[in-house]
Amino acid sequence: MNEHQFEEAVARMVRGDKFGLKEIYENYIGYIYRIIYDVLQNKENAEDVTSEFFIRLWDKAEQFKPGSGHKGYLATMARNMAIDFLRKHRREELTALMQDLGAEQEEEEPGRSRLYQKEAESMVEQEVVSDLSIRQALETLKPSERQVVSLKVLGELTFKEIADVMGIPMGTVTWKYQNAIKKLRRCGYE
Repeated sequence: MNEHQFEEAVARMVRGDKFGLKEIYENYIGYIYRIIYDVLQNKENAEDVTSEFFIRLWDKAEQFKPGSGHKGYLATMARNMAIDFLRKHRREELTALMQDLGAEQEEEEPGRSRLYQKEAESMVEQEVVSDLSIRQALETLKPSERQVVSLKVLGELTFKEIADVMGIPMGTVTWKYQNAIKKLRRCGYE
């Protein structure tokens, strides 16, 4: 599906024509699923988020700006939804773990429950530190470098496709990507 066909399908969606969504779905279901699965690494969750993706695409069709590069738009939306899913479920898991530990503390002998609580606190601390260090590493990148890395790594776009999406020369895209990778390596990420 080329840019013009995608824009026509979105325009039909805005008018309430579900066949526009069906056309996009048929052309991009595999692409969207791969992006989401790469983030979640879980088949069932990836299927759920992929289904939600197309519902959100329908609901937010009027927000699409023609000429902005549909593959990058789709990839960014899919990646963000997968990350939101992870964040939400990570918080739920940590809350459940802390509640379980609180219940164990009442049941167990005091010395042993403190050990469990310290382990849980350590796990939470490691999770927060890990999230912070990744976030800090990404914050060392300029916004355009973050966008190039996101489209390349998570969106699986070629440098030419990224250049088309961003409206910049392909040489600039590869230069930004190389600079971003160097910065991330200095922070300890591959």
